[in-house]
Amino acid sequence: MKMVAMTLVASGLRVAGVCVVLAVVAGCAGPSRNDDQDSAEYFSRAMPGLDGQLSMSPVDNPLHEMSSFQRPSSTLVRQALLAEHERWVGTPYRLGGEGASGIDCSALVQNIFNERFRIDLPRSTEGQVLQGSRIDRSELKAGDLVFFRPPGPYRHVGVYVGNGYFLHASTSQGVILSELDNVYWQRYYWQARRPMDQTQLAQRVAWLSGS
Repeated sequence: MKMVAMTLVASGLRVAGVCVVLAVVAGCAGPSRNDDQDSAEYFSRAMPGLDGQLSMSPVDNPLHEMSSFQRPSSTLVRQALLAEHERWVGTPYRLGGEGASGIDCSALVQNIFNERFRIDLPRSTEGQVLQGSRIDRSELKAGDLVFFRPPGPYRHVGVYVGNGYFLHASTSQGVILSELDNVYWQRYYWQARRPMDQTQLAQRVAWLSGS
């Protein structure tokens, strides 16, 4: 009888030991069902925004805001001036002219700034050379005015477009884009003026185009 009791006790201890081991193994095997669901949802959750970047509004995203600010400061102004070139290219030069049948250099500049930037410049070169602030040639940006003193009684003016080119009404070829480093224009280069900051010009272009 004593042997039977001892056998039952030993069997009970073995069963209890197995249960304890199973409980320990079950606890280390992995998360509970709820934890497993939370982990699956976390790792399968798509990151907000595109290309894994956090989604921010343009106001909240300083990188987006900076790129939006920098891009128009040159691109919009240059595009506006090139559009004016397309509109006027080939128009013959005529002293005192102000239209498609003939136009002089200061009238072209006055028209461009009125149409594209809503800026009223004086009609004459003598008046335009007094506008804004004088800048060094090395500081030229699209939208700046460039002035020349060729032989004769008249001064010449054009609008810098960028990449070394300026838009003007040439006495020999009419409205054209010319290189500022051309030997002739280098020889008679006089000065450059900035009637308005480039960023402000770009804002006016964007406003007028509705973008």
